[in-house]
Amino acid sequence: YDRLDHYYLNDIPGLENPTSEVLAKWIWDQMKPLVPLLSAVMIKETCTAGCVYRGE
Repeated sequence: YDRLDHYYLNDIPGLENPTSEVLAKWIWDQMKPLVPLLSAVMIKETCTAGCVYRGE
């Protein structure tokens, strides 16, 4: 969270093109080693737009 909060996402390595899909995979890659049972990362842009990444 601290690596993303109040930062310009385009300046973070790996998030140069921070779509919700890219962000979900980036978060997965950061968190999976720390949370082995992680099953999904959900990004909500609005109430009706977003994505879910399940490590596939």
